[in-house]
Amino acid sequence: MAAAVRSGWLAAIFVAVVVADQASKFAVAKFTEPGSLRVLVPGLLNLTHTTNPGVAFGLLSDSAAPWRAPLLIGFGLTVMALIVWLLATDRAGGALGCCGMTLILGGAAGNLLDRLSRRSVTDFLDFHLGRYHWYTFNLADSAIVVGAGLVLLELWRDRRPHRAQA
Repeated sequence: MAAAVRSGWLAAIFVAVVVADQASKFAVAKFTEPGSLRVLVPGLLNLTHTTNPGVAFGLLSDSAAPWRAPLLIGFGLTVMALIVWLLATDRAGGALGCCGMTLILGGAAGNLLDRLSRRSVTDFLDFHLGRYHWYTFNLADSAIVVGAGLVLLELWRDRRPHRAQA
């Protein structure tokens, strides 16, 4: 019974990430013009409607190579298949690892849907602090980063030396 409950929670997390990501991208596309900028929190956060045909940090975005989109779609599908296999075979770790992998899976699915429908990913969250400026990203990217953090936290927690009990 515990495995069924865990699977239900993981499925709910996956669906929530994909729905929130796609809804936010739909709203940005519908209510803002590409290239527009709206200050949400002065000196910290802007809403900037951009598209990225490449990968994280704009890598490959300037490439006009015809193989770029199929390569990125194939890579996304491969990563998603690996994560599904890890989750299905109970190799994704404990609760933190499974939750992290599910967040990564949901983020990958959200960005893959963009690539399949638009050949690029919609980004809109633009954080900056003073002269430090992060690349523009979206909710799918956030889920991927948080998921990776949870996986790393579980790995770190499991690798700590255990004290002998007195």
